[in-house]
Amino acid sequence: MKIILPVAGKGTRLRPQTLTRAKSLVQVAGATVLEHIIDRLAPLAATEYIFITDDLGEQIRSFMTDRYPDLQCSYYLQHDRLGPAHAVLQAVPSIAEGDDVLVVFNDTIFITDLQNISALAADCDGLIYSREVEDYQRFGVNVLDGDFIVDMVEKPDTPISRLAQVGLYYLKDAAALMRYLEAAVNAGETVKGEYYLPAVFMDMVAAGFKFRAPEIDSWLDCGKPETLLETNRQLLLETQQIHGEIIDSVIIPPVYIGPGTVIRHSVIGPFVTVAENCTIENTVIRDSIIHADTSVKQSQLQHSLIGAHACVVGGSHTVNLGDYSQLLGVTD
Repeated sequence: MKIILPVAGKGTRLRPQTLTRAKSLVQVAGATVLEHIIDRLAPLAATEYIFITDDLGEQIRSFMTDRYPDLQCSYYLQHDRLGPAHAVLQAVPSIAEGDDVLVVFNDTIFITDLQNISALAADCDGLIYSREVEDYQRFGVNVLDGDFIVDMVEKPDTPISRLAQVGLYYLKDAAALMRYLEAAVNAGETVKGEYYLPAVFMDMVAAGFKFRAPEIDSWLDCGKPETLLETNRQLLLETQQIHGEIIDSVIIPPVYIGPGTVIRHSVIGPFVTVAENCTIENTVIRDSIIHADTSVKQSQLQHSLIGAHACVVGGSHTVNLGDYSQLLGVTD
């Protein structure tokens, strides 16, 4: 199996965190979003990880080389932002006849058993992973007839289906997927100037391909500040790790504190991630994410995202502060 990871895109809803950082390298619960995804893909023993990147792609390459040096990775630049289907098509040089493929988008962290893919796809051509939701109007949904998908509707007005697509797709015939993607691009099948996968999958259904819509166990959104913090809360409930030095401080679990971080005379938690090599002094932090190499002193932070190499001194804040930024002595 080969795995395609489209990691291009500016992540505008997460700015300023994504002004200087690829959106998949944002921290949550002690690791980057990308780490959470790659670790969940490990049981598949993929032969190749295919990354579709933008102008921040070198960050992805450097991260994968450092963190996962034994994985076989390829990188393709999506020069033009023409949508998710166009992004997946950029992987075509790595796809050969006989390959199967898993496509994984990186706005969400999924929790499901991927080792049962072969069993789930035994009598069909692919899997369009889903999750039942109440707010179906916000998503593209799968419409089933029995066990198989017969339609896909983007943001339906009526509850024709509550099975939202979660950005996780398995195709037995990767080469066929590439042919249909190329045909859609050549035909100019766009919505507001971009190419989307549901239209391609419906072309395949019309041609006789069969797709199931298995439900995942959990779908953790990392695409907006408020949902990133919610995902941080959920993942921290599964584990607590304290690697740094704690001096005359109170830690209220669950938290993650990274290696090299020093915390003095502070109260940290609950639901706080502090990455490596940070300095926290005389500060109270709850329900927040602090990126690496950042200093926070004489402050109170709640419901906040603080970038790397940043500095916060004084005040009580609920703030989204980017990398290399300073916030000094301001009180809400």
